Amino acid sequence: MSGTSTSGTSGRSAPASGAPVAPSVRKEGAPPRRRGAGGRRREFTTRRGLVIAAFMAPAAVFVALFTYYPMIAGSQMAFRNWNLTDLTDTSWVGVKNFREVFTDPVWGTVLSNTALWVVGSIVPQLVIGFAIALWLRRRFRLRGLYQALIFFPWAISGFLIGILFRWMFNSEFGVVNDLLQRAGLIDEPIAWLADPDTAMIAVLIANIWYGVTFFAIMILAALQSIPDELYEAAALDGAGKARTLFRITIPYIRVTLALTVLLRVIWIFNFPDLIFGMTGGGPNNETHIVTTWMIKITQQGDYGKASALGLIVVAVLLVFAVFFLLATRERGAGRRGGGGPGTGKFGKRGVRA
Repeated sequence: MSGTSTSGTSGRSAPASGAPVAPSVRKEGAPPRRRGAGGRRREFTTRRGLVIAAFMAPAAVFVALFTYYPMIAGSQMAFRNWNLTDLTDTSWVGVKNFREVFTDPVWGTVLSNTALWVVGSIVPQLVIGFAIALWLRRRFRLRGLYQALIFFPWAISGFLIGILFRWMFNSEFGVVNDLLQRAGLIDEPIAWLADPDTAMIAVLIANIWYGVTFFAIMILAALQSIPDELYEAAALDGAGKARTLFRITIPYIRVTLALTVLLRVIWIFNFPDLIFGMTGGGPNNETHIVTTWMIKITQQGDYGKASALGLIVVAVLLVFAVFFLLATRERGAGRRGGGGPGTGKFGKRGVRA
């Protein structure tokens, strides 16, 4: 009838307009109302975050105690009179320790040795490593064995490499003098590590041999990412090996080359292990670089001067780190852009672009 109103499927009378609605009361014994998916997700995220924080806490404490605290303490020592000979006076001295570093008679030798150590190691390592990578990219029998033999030195400690080469360059029973005498290149054994004129040469030879492996590994990995279609297109266009090298290979891996060089510069600049294993910085400080000299000053007990030199090393490494990050960003931008760098003058179908 017209005086009765029903609510579709519920069968209950609809409340009158404007009438107060009674709050819903859950009946006794009814199951609890379930939370939505959002609430469960938030609870799971919170629990997961707490678990991650609990696992990371010991590592964070370890890093804070053995990394950040020494950095802060060392930075403070650089501006104080910290010397083990007199611990009663640790007063603030400002930039006095930095002046002592720059006015030390050994500083000029250390600076020139560091430059020679970096440049004299990087250039031969890059050239030889690039040649080895090009050779290993070819397919031939026992290539895997040759790769293992060439890459093996990188798994050895730098200090052990230094000890090995110290025996090889020994003036009495070293294999280097023996081979040179057998070849008729020298008449008398050379005291490689005791002569200031030859000690740095011997150390550089050892570092070049040690670092070639890293360049070969990195460059070989980059070469294997170059599509074969590019070389096929270059061959169809009549390009020779030299032209292919400078038009395709080097442009395609230029970012990898830059990253590898910058990374090796940072490592070699801060690599005293091999020098300590071979010469310990001698003879007469002729093979000291910045980091080995810093360790020697620390051993002498002058912590303030050593900390000042350490801050100088950090400043130099930060400059190289900035260039490294910029090169990394360029590499990432090249990958996102598609097509890859270094397609050079040749298209994918052998047609000049």
